[in-house]
Amino acid sequence: MTENLTLAQWIDHVAAQFAAADLHYGHGTDNEQDEAAWLVLHAAGATLDGSFDDWGRLADEATIKKIEELSRLRCETGKPLAYLTGTAFFAGLAFEVNEDVLVPRSPLAELILNGFRPWAKPGALQRMLDMCTGSGCIGIAAAVYTPGLRVDLADISPAALEVARRNVQRHGVGDRVSLFESDLFASIPAVAYDLVLANPPYVPAASVASLPREYREEPELGLVSGADGLDAPLAILLDAPRFLCEYGVLVCEVGESEQRLAALLPDVPFTWLEFEHGGSGVFVLSREELLSAAPAVEAAMEKRNDVT
Repeated sequence: MTENLTLAQWIDHVAAQFAAADLHYGHGTDNEQDEAAWLVLHAAGATLDGSFDDWGRLADEATIKKIEELSRLRCETGKPLAYLTGTAFFAGLAFEVNEDVLVPRSPLAELILNGFRPWAKPGALQRMLDMCTGSGCIGIAAAVYTPGLRVDLADISPAALEVARRNVQRHGVGDRVSLFESDLFASIPAVAYDLVLANPPYVPAASVASLPREYREEPELGLVSGADGLDAPLAILLDAPRFLCEYGVLVCEVGESEQRLAALLPDVPFTWLEFEHGGSGVFVLSREELLSAAPAVEAAMEKRNDVT
């Protein structure tokens, strides 16, 4: 009888349901046990910072109802659990999410928590742009962990920016964070940023249909970037130097498109970052390197346009 299960037993019970439903994990967890723990603790109103230890507590009637409803929806709809709970975690911070934004999962969190070293000297960062911000998690986390840093959040989606705006308020950084509706750099004011962090769409259009259903629940606008996934990354490479200060750097995540981008631009000196806690497909280029790479980027874009 599930009425007499402890929270620990509920986690095992939900994990078994998840395993039977053949779910995919990649939106905050990587296995059914951790996902079940997240769901049960959320339903119980418990903290999700790792400090909870009352595993022998019996679930009350309201908690059981929430657990059963959330687990049913997770199994039947394939929606990421973050959409069902309305909250996701990034760099140790909680963010509101819904179907208008991607669920935060970027390895850039590690870079933020490390103070952007070695790509920025401590205390030297003054202004940063978070391109394709979605929920705002990257730029807001940077503002939270880097006192005094001014951050601009940019996205093409008004709906995404509304979510980001609420997250700015949630974390109390509205005095240092501004939002811009912009198609990449098109509507960004003429500012010389010390750092541009970009997490643009980078999935090839034809690949979407083969993605696990959890990813297909996310907004396609935040995923797809042309036939080869490189439309947005190439445009960012070309335009970024105009928005960087003399010693500014671009950090851009291209995920699964890393090999395609490197093969398309073999002479561009991408520095591909390695992360202690996993993740790949993130490169760094200085303003000087971007300026030197511009002719190759332009040529690649023209060639791709000729083909299409």
